[in-house]
Amino acid sequence: MSLNATSVDPGTYGVWVKRTDLTAEVAAEIERLGYGAIWIGGSPGADLDLASTALAATSRVAVATGIVNIWSADAATVADSFRRIESESPGRFLLGIGAGHREANGPEAAKPFQAVVDYLDALDRGGVPEDRRVVAALGPRMLRLSAERAAGGHPYLVDPEFTRTARERLGDGPLLAPEHKVALGGDRERTRAAGRQGLSVYVDNRLTNYLSNFRRMGFTDADFADGGSDALVDALVAQGAPETAAAELRAHLEAGADHVAVQPLAEDGDLLSVLARLAPALGLPARG
Repeated sequence: MSLNATSVDPGTYGVWVKRTDLTAEVAAEIERLGYGAIWIGGSPGADLDLASTALAATSRVAVATGIVNIWSADAATVADSFRRIESESPGRFLLGIGAGHREANGPEAAKPFQAVVDYLDALDRGGVPEDRRVVAALGPRMLRLSAERAAGGHPYLVDPEFTRTARERLGDGPLLAPEHKVALGGDRERTRAAGRQGLSVYVDNRLTNYLSNFRRMGFTDADFADGGSDALVDALVAQGAPETAAAELRAHLEAGADHVAVQPLAEDGDLLSVLARLAPALGLPARG
């Protein structure tokens, strides 16, 4: 039983970035801006080559997967990749795993909890330490599992009230590192539009695990129509001036999170500009 936070230090704020947007140059700039971790989204492959690229381009920042999909990434191969990365960049990599979406993974994904347990068993056999892995966790059972068999949980698409409840379930020890989206700007209609675009793949495709969790968070089916209600977007996307968005992100910390994985949204695709404007409001010291 783990019930211990990770030995990797992700800092207070990290950046969640799609694997298709992550390059060595982007990784280096994220580190220069003062963020403590890079979360690689979009189901990175079992070879974890992109994690190696990000680690090689940086010297201090932690690199995590957010998350490796257990249905598409063979556990033994992932364990081999973990050991390779640990030999190259010791103490800086955190392996995030999760069950993804049953809609995309076929009928075998109907029992994700047991599948994650089996995957963690395989990682045990492959020599991946519990304190170097996290689990994508939304429901109560998966949250408990993240505390018992990993360093903690990486909830995605959640608000601070979810974080508060999750911390109560996890207790004081395990890592709690929620993701939260950010769209900067003074025009609420435009930032909400950017937020809806960021939510569209989950809401428009009616992904069961997220819609079920939104209902646990107090939303109803009416909030899932037309790309998501204003209330849903506002809960899941920090908006406004950098200082306003930073305050919304800090609410996760006040609710019990150890770390917040910031996912920048930008109409023009310039994610680094969003991160650069946000960093001072988060109190991050730029590095030379």
